[in-house]
Amino acid sequence: MSSRERILGRVRRALADVPRDDTPYERAIPRDYLSEHGERSPEETVELLAENLADYRAIVHRCADGELPELLARLMAERGSRSVLVPPGLPQHWIAAVEATRVPDRADSTPHELDRVDSVITGCAVAIAETGTIVLDGGPDQGRRRITLIPDHHICVVRVPGQVVSSVPRALGRLDPARPLTWISGPSATSDIELDRVEGVHGPRTLEVVLVD
Repeated sequence: MSSRERILGRVRRALADVPRDDTPYERAIPRDYLSEHGERSPEETVELLAENLADYRAIVHRCADGELPELLARLMAERGSRSVLVPPGLPQHWIAAVEATRVPDRADSTPHELDRVDSVITGCAVAIAETGTIVLDGGPDQGRRRITLIPDHHICVVRVPGQVVSSVPRALGRLDPARPLTWISGPSATSDIELDRVEGVHGPRTLEVVLVD
């Protein structure tokens, strides 16, 4: 008998006298906790998101939809990015003014190839105001998880107010748990025992978030 079989056998014996409950999970688990803290207008929710993103050292930009192409081109030029990784479903008009070389999101790209890319531009699935968190789910405008973990500079476009929610419970209601979810709260960072902060360890060193109205 393997260790797995022994463990499962113990679980079965422990549950032998437990009555069978066919209640669907959604009804069996109480959801009587607060789904968000306080009441906010959509505008206030977006302002809270911007504040918490900045608190996590993300660089926040605001613009109207028609201004997005020029803003992205300016951000790339100011950083001196000569190449940009583009997910297949990213709206082409977003990057119409960007002069950097486009790098496609390919399944066979190696970590070394991705590390040579200067920047990556993506959309997002949802943004959470109370925690300053951007969530990616591998959608067409976001691409594979690794393209936002290896390049050193990530520009994430958030459509406001439609993609912004107040809290984590509100976000979970919009997300598919079967998809590859990446939760981002500011640029990648870690601290050692002396509390020396190092950025860019397991993700981009610089995160810029563009809130597009």
